[in-house]
Amino acid sequence: MTTTTQHTQQTLAVQARGLRKNFGKGDTEVTALKGVDLDFPAGQFTAIMGPSGSGKSTLMHCLAGLDTVTAGTIHLGGTELTALNDKALTQLRRDRIGFVFQAFNLVPTLSAEANITLPVALAGGTVDKEWFQYITTTLGLNGRLKHKPHELSGGQQQRVAVARALLTRPDVIFGDEPTGNLDSRSGAEVLGMLQHSSREMGQSIIMVTHDPVAASYADRVVLMNDGELVGELLEPTADSVLASLAKLGA
Repeated sequence: MTTTTQHTQQTLAVQARGLRKNFGKGDTEVTALKGVDLDFPAGQFTAIMGPSGSGKSTLMHCLAGLDTVTAGTIHLGGTELTALNDKALTQLRRDRIGFVFQAFNLVPTLSAEANITLPVALAGGTVDKEWFQYITTTLGLNGRLKHKPHELSGGQQQRVAVARALLTRPDVIFGDEPTGNLDSRSGAEVLGMLQHSSREMGQSIIMVTHDPVAASYADRVVLMNDGELVGELLEPTADSVLASLAKLGA
């Protein structure tokens, strides 16, 4: 069964309708997404969870324009991602989407400051210095901006990645297990920063995670199983997420 989440009174950051994603052909074909309908309100922090093989990572990759869908439509604001050619999609990802991955994906030869501003530099743009100062101060990076990645802790490196994602004021930030390589203390710091980004800066965040504690920082948890949406939790706690996952056999 596919669950449709309606948020008719709210502006949507991302909207998905009828998403299907097949891998392989013939006898080896696997359907990873089975007609998913889902809304992500602007300014909300949403976590996507489910057992291994549930389709959560595939869903995020499709929503972020990192993978194509077999059928269905995805809208980012008023733009239909699924109608864009490769060049337009690349530009949209650069200008309107931020990414925070499990691997920090920092350039080792660049300072923290240069890593943060790299997307703007590559696009030939101008850094908003006031906004840069605000996000680096909020993320506690002011004393580390001249340091290179190897001189930073894992938590600090991930905060640099979060600052880089925030710098262009994207429509949405996608997080793929963003605390997977961090210890619990550093992970809590990064999750707190993402939560702050949503609640205080109005940033829309969509995060895939397997960790109930990480999911408890979100405003909403979307549950998936076998390529379908099977429910959601509002104002989740680690215990409520864990209990819901246990029902899915995760």
